[in-house]
Amino acid sequence: MKKICLTVVGMYLVILNAFSQQAPKDTTAYKSRKLRTEEVSIVSSYYTQKADKSAVMGGRTDPKGNGDVTDFSNSIELKLAFLDSAHRKNNFTFGMGYDHHTAASQGYIDSNGHARNNGTRLYPTLDWSRENKIKGSEVGLGLYFSHESQYYNSLGFNGSVSQKTRNNGEFSVKVSAFLDKIHMINPAEFNPPLVVTTVAPTDSVVYITTASGHRRALVFHNGGSTTVSGQMPDIVKSRNTISASFSFAQVINERMQASIAMDLVYMKGYLGLPFHRVYLNTGKDTIETLPSSRFKLPIGLRMNYFVGDKLILRAFYRYYLDSWGLRSHTASLETAIKLTPFFSLSPYYRFYRQTAAKYFAPYATHTLNDEYYTSNYALAAFTSHAWGMGLRLAPPKGVLMQSLAALELRYGHYSQTTNLVSNVISVDLKFK
Repeated sequence: MKKICLTVVGMYLVILNAFSQQAPKDTTAYKSRKLRTEEVSIVSSYYTQKADKSAVMGGRTDPKGNGDVTDFSNSIELKLAFLDSAHRKNNFTFGMGYDHHTAASQGYIDSNGHARNNGTRLYPTLDWSRENKIKGSEVGLGLYFSHESQYYNSLGFNGSVSQKTRNNGEFSVKVSAFLDKIHMINPAEFNPPLVVTTVAPTDSVVYITTASGHRRALVFHNGGSTTVSGQMPDIVKSRNTISASFSFAQVINERMQASIAMDLVYMKGYLGLPFHRVYLNTGKDTIETLPSSRFKLPIGLRMNYFVGDKLILRAFYRYYLDSWGLRSHTASLETAIKLTPFFSLSPYYRFYRQTAAKYFAPYATHTLNDEYYTSNYALAAFTSHAWGMGLRLAPPKGVLMQSLAALELRYGHYSQTTNLVSNVISVDLKFK
C-alpha cells in the first residue's frame, strides 16, 4: 500500500505543477479549433491473490502448486480534442500503462523453483474518434501494444462506427484484431541440456532455467562452483484474434435505458502457454496442448434504471459459449447512490458460473490417448462471486485544487470455488 500512495502522490505533484501554469479554461464550448486538453486520468491499483492448483505445475495442490500473485499497476491517460473545419469533434486519447507482478508459480518454470518469479508489462495505447453531432454519427480507430517480460508481445488494431436513430437509439459496430507473439519458454526438464566443455571428469554440473529462457550451468569442482551461462534458441509462435462486436442501445423512457451486445471472436495459432505442465495418470509430465483454433460467442443484456435523482440501478446479464465446450453465465447488479451533489457510492455484486472446457482434466488425470490436454483451472468448471464498493468525490471547485475534478476509490473482493481468492484496490485521479 505504501507503493500505491507514493506513486499516486508523485504523479499528483507532477500534474499539479503542469496545470498550475495554465490559463483559466475557456468555457465557450469549442469555438476555437485549437487542440486542447480535456482530461488527464491517473490510475494506480494493487492486486493480491491466494490460490493453489497453478497451471505451471499442472494443477497440483501441494506447495509446489502455489498460485499466489501480487500485481502493482499504474497508468496515465491523456484526452485531447479539437473541432475540424466541418465542426466535427475529434478526440485523441493517449495512454501508457506499466504493471509489475510477482507470481509464485512462475518460479517453478524451473522444476526446483529457482526461476525468476516476477515480471513487468508495458502497454501504450492510442485512440482517435470523430463525432458528428448533426448527423448523430461517430467513427473511431485504435492502436495498442503490450509487452510482457520476455515471453509475450501483442499488437492490436480496431475500427468502430456508431449511428444514432431518430427514436433515441444507437447502433454500434467495432472490429478488432490482435497479433500476438509468444516466446516458447518451456519448463526446464523439456529443454535440451546446455553443453559445458570445460568440466573435469571429477566435477559435477547442475542445470537451471530462468523465467526469461536463459539456461545456466552450475559447475561444482574442488568444493566451489562456477556459473556458465547460455541462451536457449528463441522459438516464437503466433496467436491471432479477430473479433466483431455489435451493440444496440435504446432509451426506453425518461427512467430506463437498455442495450444488447454480441461479440463474434475467432482465435487462430498457438492457444496454450509453453510453460503450463500437464501431469498424466502415468505420473509423467508433458506440456499443455490445445487446439489451434477457437470460436467464442458472448451475448449480453444491460439495463439502467433511474429510481430518482439520487439512485441508479445497473443490471447486466451475459451468456457465453465457445467451440471448446465451455459455457458460462454472468449476472451483476451495481447501484450508484448519490449522497450529496458531489459525493456518491457504488456498491456492486457479480455472480459467475462456467462449465469445464472439454480438454480440461485435473492433476494426474489425463491419459496418453488424449489428443489435447490442459490442467489450467481457468478452463475448469467453477462458480465465482465478486463484490465491492466504489467511492467518487467530484466537488464543483475540485478536490483540494481546481484542476483535480474527481477522485475515485474502488475496492473489490473475488472468490472462486477452485480455492482462489483475490482482492484489489484502485485510485483514480481525474484532472480537467
